[in-house]
Amino acid sequence: MMAIEAKIGCVVADNFYELELLQQIASKHGTEVQILLRLTPGVEAHTHEFISTGQEDSKFGFDLASGQATEAVRIALESKHLKLLGVHSHIGSQIFETEGFVLAIEKVFDQLKPWQETLGFVPEVLNFGGGFGIRYIEGDTPLAPNVYVKEIIKETKKHVQVLGWEMPEIWIEPGRSLVGDAGTTLYSIGSTKDIPNVRRYLSVDGGMSDNLRPALYDAKYEGALANRANDPEEDQFAIAGKCCESGDMLVWDLPLPQVKPGDILAMFCTGAYGYSMANNYNRIPRPAVVFVEDGFSQLIVKRETYQDLINLDQPYKMQEVVPFEN
Repeated sequence: MMAIEAKIGCVVADNFYELELLQQIASKHGTEVQILLRLTPGVEAHTHEFISTGQEDSKFGFDLASGQATEAVRIALESKHLKLLGVHSHIGSQIFETEGFVLAIEKVFDQLKPWQETLGFVPEVLNFGGGFGIRYIEGDTPLAPNVYVKEIIKETKKHVQVLGWEMPEIWIEPGRSLVGDAGTTLYSIGSTKDIPNVRRYLSVDGGMSDNLRPALYDAKYEGALANRANDPEEDQFAIAGKCCESGDMLVWDLPLPQVKPGDILAMFCTGAYGYSMANNYNRIPRPAVVFVEDGFSQLIVKRETYQDLINLDQPYKMQEVVPFEN
């Protein structure tokens, strides 16, 4: 409803329910909504299972093998209130090779040809998603974004020429590769815990409430002491978050100088899926966000306060429960 009222240029439909809902809302507003249909091409990206999205057994999109995607195209084309611009495919995140994109494009075009023949559908837009990886730790070997783009364009052109179509618009979603490296999270170091011959723990004033990725799918990060970056590394430390979960560990073995309470730990490459996934676990307020460039800084998001967290709380007052009517 909000997207249509705001006249959003295009909506990606993920399932039959959304198609029906879009038609109902568009009809009510007397308008036409431009859409893409999200497809699951049956391609598993070489990434963590939680962020792999293109396989057939996925909660995302219309799968190609069962014929659901074909039915969705038919519904969209027959609707008076939907304008089917094209299709959308996203195979996962943090991808370090182009083979998955090439295979996904092949799978999509295997369907586009019969859709032209039987339904008269030729897409104006092909959205092949994103997932271009970045370097989080030593050993990560992402490609430059233009390498992914060139391969996507090359493969699309090949299929378009065979079909004799005009080249459609190619859309991509390169978010992480644009902003991931730009973010650095700063933590204050508090207590330490040494377990002889086992591990040295450092506790910080944040954790899975501001960066859920390590707890959610064992994402790896690197860091350094921001206030003593040139001091030699002397030991390995496990960086523990403040949430009361054993899984709230930001980094397990981080080389650092000897650390003192009050030192500032900088964790790198948190510009993507950091603040956007932040949460109020145990009612922990979210941190501030500051933009810094060329010696200047600007507060962009204020630090959350405890008052912010209780602003929606209502005074306790018992009320009689009204039963639902059948």
